[in-house]
Amino acid sequence: MKKMIYLDNAATTKTAPEVVEAMLPYFSEYYGNPSSIYELAGASKKAITEGREKIADVLGAKANEIYFTAGGSEADNWALKAAFEAYKDKGNHIITTKIEHHAILHTCEYLEKERGAKITYLDVDENGVVDLEQLQKEITPQTILISVMFANNEIGTIQPIKEIGQIAREHGILFHTDAVQAFGQVPINVDEYNIDMLSSSGHKINGPKGIGFLYIRKGVKIRSFVHGGAQERKRRAGTENVPGIVGYGVAAQRAARTMAERTAREVELRDYLINRITTEIPYTRLNGDPVKRLPNNVNISFQFIEGESLLIMLDMDGICASSGSACTSGSLDPSHVLLAIGLPHEIAHGSLRLTLSEETTKEEVDFVVERIKKIVEHLRNMSPLYEDFVKKQKNN
Repeated sequence: MKKMIYLDNAATTKTAPEVVEAMLPYFSEYYGNPSSIYELAGASKKAITEGREKIADVLGAKANEIYFTAGGSEADNWALKAAFEAYKDKGNHIITTKIEHHAILHTCEYLEKERGAKITYLDVDENGVVDLEQLQKEITPQTILISVMFANNEIGTIQPIKEIGQIAREHGILFHTDAVQAFGQVPINVDEYNIDMLSSSGHKINGPKGIGFLYIRKGVKIRSFVHGGAQERKRRAGTENVPGIVGYGVAAQRAARTMAERTAREVELRDYLINRITTEIPYTRLNGDPVKRLPNNVNISFQFIEGESLLIMLDMDGICASSGSACTSGSLDPSHVLLAIGLPHEIAHGSLRLTLSEETTKEEVDFVVERIKKIVEHLRNMSPLYEDFVKKQKNN
């Protein structure tokens, strides 16, 4: 098998060896149902408690404010649907942004069409940052929830979450943030940022797939999401994913412990990669904020090419990358995020997302840049649009 260079860590990450090791006993040794009363079940129940405490500690939250889910999408659905139902007597207005993950956008569409919600989608600037003045202006007496992602999954832009939380708190409005990309990558303290609800997913931080959580601040009135049993303090029925919870707890602890050193190295490598691509390949642009962005995120648009063709040719070289979010990678439509920051369709189509990990090396980055240079040149030579552009440039 040819060597693989994996640069799609925003889609998913490799499960860390220590996470796998911690999980294994809960598949075959401590396999009891946590809801049962015998000793074997008690080991599973204790493991859940410990996993909850580890995650809460990373957020500056209380353990009983962490509710386990099957992942980030479920947590997003729960936060919006259940909060709307719980607070609809107060109002029916939700504020979000045009660049949210589809787990938020599609849930908002459902609430608007089926439940009578009114949704405001905030604009973002050319770097993908929310306008706080517009947020203030859009608030009405009917506003019950503001949901703004902590960091964007495609372009990596980090939002002014602390300021948004403060605005929400001053108006007595619930504030939810989709932190699937940010948790474990940047420091988050739910009290400092006035966050009432927060979504996360284990497989983004070297944890297992199929496990996530929703942080719900104590005192927030929110309905149960899954009915049928008393699990998760009667708010989400169903036998708990004990191995997943154990693994997530270890992954969260590990991410917090390594964050400073790991992200400093990722930032250095990220900026090196951005600089090489944008200076050595003409007609490119960096998407997202150049400074306020996730440590490992690089999103570049290449004029006169199709992102899908670039991805296929990179894959032939053993390079795993993305042209957008993992959930829409099979779609030929341009990214809604890139359109929201003002890119025309033809440029948005030529985007490439590269997301690094702690294992990514400078040698790998150099190899990837050289391959991108050759592939982009090849694709542009086949493009009639590029040919016309070059002719116009010569004539001018």
